[in-house]
Amino acid sequence: MNNSPSPASSDKKGNMPETGWSASEVFESLEAMRDRDVRWREGRAFSLAYNAGADALAVAEEAYRRFSGENALNTDAFPSLKRIQAEVVAMAGVWLGATPDSAGFMTSGGTESILMAVKAARDRLFALRGVRNPNMVLPTSAHAAFAKAGAYFGVEVRRVAVRPDWRADVNAMRVATDENTVLIVGSAPQYPQGVIDDITGIAKIAIDYDINCHVDACMGGVTLAYLERLGENISDWNLRVPGVSSISVDLHKFGYTSKGASVIMYASKHLRSYQGFITDDWLGGFYGSSGVLGTKSGGSMASAWAVMHFLGDDGYLRLTRQAREATLELAKIIRDSEQLVLRAEPESTLICFGARDANSLNVFAVADELSKCGWYVDRQTPPDSLHCTVNAIHHDKIQWFANDLLTSVKTVLNHRSTGTVGTYGTYGTLE
Repeated sequence: MNNSPSPASSDKKGNMPETGWSASEVFESLEAMRDRDVRWREGRAFSLAYNAGADALAVAEEAYRRFSGENALNTDAFPSLKRIQAEVVAMAGVWLGATPDSAGFMTSGGTESILMAVKAARDRLFALRGVRNPNMVLPTSAHAAFAKAGAYFGVEVRRVAVRPDWRADVNAMRVATDENTVLIVGSAPQYPQGVIDDITGIAKIAIDYDINCHVDACMGGVTLAYLERLGENISDWNLRVPGVSSISVDLHKFGYTSKGASVIMYASKHLRSYQGFITDDWLGGFYGSSGVLGTKSGGSMASAWAVMHFLGDDGYLRLTRQAREATLELAKIIRDSEQLVLRAEPESTLICFGARDANSLNVFAVADELSKCGWYVDRQTPPDSLHCTVNAIHHDKIQWFANDLLTSVKTVLNHRSTGTVGTYGTYGTLE
């Protein structure tokens, strides 16, 4: 019999038991740990998690389980992963406007895709022109991962203020570009307010300076492709735009696959060649890696392949329609509210909104009230705003959320005299 403390009775945290627990005790403890986690499978999260329904989720998780132990570090040992990656990249390439000359890799997520785009730009311009003090030019709306990439790879980050409509200021970005610029960045859409940058204008700067241009379509790479199919007027945003050298899309977002799956696609194999790393300067022989990770589980790769085949083109079209209709429904509710205001009209499936009068209503306090109701939304600043990433799971939950949202607003207004200030949120944490 196992005499070690049971999960329910143990008051020690982080101590390995002297005797191993039974499997049932292990899973009981794990389930207890996530008791306070947001119920994303029920559609209660407007951030961080994406759900296309129970059937697709089951396929994603089973495929991940079957390939979780396979290692994509060396596909000579696991040729299945080589084929899986090639087919996933090819399927995503259709969304991204790839040509027969295009080439890409899978990465562990949008951050790694962005890191690789910055590294490839730095290395190409060093090889091409010997640029030793590289910088990249990007709007203040571009993802924080670009700053991380700059810190990691020694590339100066030149942030340029956006226009009043939250889009990149192309003219100001051109002024900030110089002979040491290696990369210029646009987003389709940008995350904070959900609008699409002028990718054609940004890419023209890249052509004029012969530098790399990366489009961060981690949020929109799937959705925008299908919104075009649904007849919406979407401005040019992908590899079809002259001057765009690379683009990224996260499959674990609106591709509805398991976490750890993104694709970065380059306009050519030559441009992609600057992403990789190779060395034989150690005692272990030749080492080559396409990205930041060395060992990489095949689970997320297999999950992506499985879900893309399970949903198919018609499935993604249906899910995009559901997510877009839910987005427009929520946008109308906010637009019609006396206390709330949209920061921008949603151009895909992202909604950002705040208080019409910030002196009267603290939206972070509203988010606190929503949390008590079981909802999770992102909190952003400046300006103080709430952010909803609407996906297919929300197609029949908007009215439910809206009722709690408007009730939360009333609650905060009624308790304003008690000093309700709300909790400032974070997009990521170090804990």
